[in-house]
Amino acid sequence: MERELYLNPQELRKFKIKYVISRVFVYGFITLMAIFIIVPFLWMILSSVKSTNEIISRQVTFFPRGKWQWENYSKLIKGILSTDQFGNEYYSFDPIPFQWMFFNTIVVGFFTTLGTIITTILAAFAFSRLDFKGRETIFAIMLATMMIPGEVFVITNYMTLSKYTGWIKSSNHLANYAALIFPFVTSVFYTFFLRQTFRQIPNELYLAAKVDGTSDFKYLLKVMIPLAQATITTIIILSMIGTWNAYVWPSFVTNATNKHHLLVSNGLMVGLRGASETTGPNSVLNLQLAASTMVTVPLLIIFFSFKKYILRGVSRSGIKG
Repeated sequence: MERELYLNPQELRKFKIKYVISRVFVYGFITLMAIFIIVPFLWMILSSVKSTNEIISRQVTFFPRGKWQWENYSKLIKGILSTDQFGNEYYSFDPIPFQWMFFNTIVVGFFTTLGTIITTILAAFAFSRLDFKGRETIFAIMLATMMIPGEVFVITNYMTLSKYTGWIKSSNHLANYAALIFPFVTSVFYTFFLRQTFRQIPNELYLAAKVDGTSDFKYLLKVMIPLAQATITTIIILSMIGTWNAYVWPSFVTNATNKHHLLVSNGLMVGLRGASETTGPNSVLNLQLAASTMVTVPLLIIFFSFKKYILRGVSRSGIKG
């Protein structure tokens, strides 16, 4: 507030009033938006330990009125056994193998992220440091592919894998992993993201290393990767989040009849497909919310735990907005 030195008392008073009003408006707006975003998540989490009747009751409550039904989460994995009029047992709600879905998601996320990091680092280094004919043209063409809707790539990837491999909807677990991993071990956006960081590293370091006889690969490992650690960490986090949220492609290539092959997001939809009633004896609305909570909360924890790395990586890359 250096401007105070140049204002008379009356102008200073007006300036402070305007400043306070603007701060109140800004923080009030941010608080209002935060409430709109946070309240639905809190309601989902708290409703996951309610009974269905309490959820659909006209007396809407934020917290459970009675006992907190933590057993809703165990019912997701064990299912709900019911008895028909002849005394025969059957599952009114089929078990969902969340343990396998989490395992599959972690495995696919790990190898997808590993492949993405390797290809992204090598490509970003080539486009930022190596001088070869047509470099800018090739990079511009790659950036142009970002304008193409992702659904188009889903179709072409599906046709390619179905024609040349036996991975689509395979009963083999390794083939199932291959179909989920290999089409996504490259990323144009991450290459552009990391290239921006590499370009901020002074080129004099590279020229000095070449004078000392350092190879390109050694310079990449010893200098560029450590300096771009924040951006690479951001790419790792975003890639894992992308795998966790993946729905369209896993729904295309995995066999929905075998729930042990599914990832978390599409497995959630397949597991709850027959549980769409919101009222009546077959309603499992509380289990649906519990399943959504199981999928959402780990992602929120990861995001808030590594938020500073994402912000640091974005600031280092020079990408704004």
